[in-house]
Amino acid sequence: MLLVGDSSPLPPAAEQDAESSEFQEAMQRDAATRLDADLEQLLSQLSPQERASRAKELGGFSRLFARFLKEKGPSVEWDKIQKLPEGAVRQYDSLNKPSEARIKDMLNKLVVVKLNGGLGTSMGCRGPKSIISVRNDLTFLDLTVQQIEHLNKKYGVNVPLVLMNSFNTDEDTQKIVRKYENLNVEFHTFNQSCYPRIQKDTFHPICKTPDVKADLDAWYPPGHGDFYESFKNSGLLTKFIAQGRQYCFLSNIDNLGATVDTRILDLVLAPGQDAPEFVMEVTDKTKADVKGGTLIQYENKLRLLEIAQVPKEHVDDFTSVKTFKFFNTNNLWIKLDVIENVLAQGTLNMEIILNPKHLDSGHDVLQLETAVGAAMKCFSRGIGINVPRSRFLPVKKTSDLLLVMSNLYAMQGGSLGMSPLRMFPTTPLIKLGDKHFNKVKDFLSRFATIPDMLELDHLTVSGDVTFGKGVSLKGTVIIIANHGDRIDIPSGAILENKIVSGNLRILNH
Repeated sequence: MLLVGDSSPLPPAAEQDAESSEFQEAMQRDAATRLDADLEQLLSQLSPQERASRAKELGGFSRLFARFLKEKGPSVEWDKIQKLPEGAVRQYDSLNKPSEARIKDMLNKLVVVKLNGGLGTSMGCRGPKSIISVRNDLTFLDLTVQQIEHLNKKYGVNVPLVLMNSFNTDEDTQKIVRKYENLNVEFHTFNQSCYPRIQKDTFHPICKTPDVKADLDAWYPPGHGDFYESFKNSGLLTKFIAQGRQYCFLSNIDNLGATVDTRILDLVLAPGQDAPEFVMEVTDKTKADVKGGTLIQYENKLRLLEIAQVPKEHVDDFTSVKTFKFFNTNNLWIKLDVIENVLAQGTLNMEIILNPKHLDSGHDVLQLETAVGAAMKCFSRGIGINVPRSRFLPVKKTSDLLLVMSNLYAMQGGSLGMSPLRMFPTTPLIKLGDKHFNKVKDFLSRFATIPDMLELDHLTVSGDVTFGKGVSLKGTVIIIANHGDRIDIPSGAILENKIVSGNLRILNH
């Protein structure tokens, strides 16, 4: 800053830049040092036994925070995005169908991992999302276990099932898994890391104690990108490699389409040096999927591009179905020994997702998170596989739940598949009003039985609407009860290409 009357010349621009850079580096060092002191103070409150495991976790947070301080500007320069090279995305139909004998051999080299860290709060449920009933009173977890047991029995193998829990879901999950003890499934669980939320303006952790249960709001699970380090820290990665396991198949537990696929397994276990180390299942993007991450070629590497990384002026390009044709299902096949190598070399640098939150306590905090698919760029041989839409069947809302509970899907061995009675392979578009259908309990109370939807294309329901038994919906059906009105669709009704509005009450007598 110049003083009044000071006529000395300004330093050259390069010198100013250097001074500014030095100042920023000093500020970063200071912030990192202060955070490490805060973390050390938390660790000092623990017993020696607890301290060792928590030190690994908080060390991971310290490294993530240091990267957050250093990384400035966009993680992707839009003009540097390259066209996907030939063979970067394989078509599922081009994959080989292996023999029964080969399938048995391959399954003994596989581990199935399900991401089980989420709660069911967005659907009005308490506890882990995986214990919501989705089909014939079976939960996400029940169906997953049934799939693995069916596989193990059919081929006489032992495919282990691993759940990555969070501190939010672990206790309830441990109680639930006891009921599977007598089944033909080898169970393992581990917890993803537990990181401290930091004050937005000071970068200090808001927690005063390392006791997570005493102050749940002060801690958070840092996204599924934490899988790699937590899997290693749990000892399971080393254990499975020692057993001769070669790949893990990882997916979200609420994706009912994410079953073990022997064609993809045959590809990743192909003999020779060119077998992929990291496979991301992608599927064709529709207008309903415009926010999903996509595959790009960048700096001669295949990598995941999320909407959070896209500059505002290019969001329309990103959401275009023509420009980016695929989106990430988060079904991943990853080579175990390469995970170990990447971690040992310290080259696992996934993009940091900054998640600001305002807590009920009044704190404005930052969460630093990562996405599991973003690790693709850290592996030498990554490819995408364009899989059928049937492998992406997530249940995020009650409209998704209506689909999977209906006769659109048939169940076999814990797996859901489109009913052969449906004449076309696409699923109907369903929109249910938030006020009356958003929570699972409310949603279920509005259906005496789930309607026949085999011939349905589109369903919109808004307002106070209930459905009787044996209702059939065909074509495009729109049902709108205005404020203060109620519509009861009578039992046995067949609605085909209908708009229903106004007030219709069916009274018991």
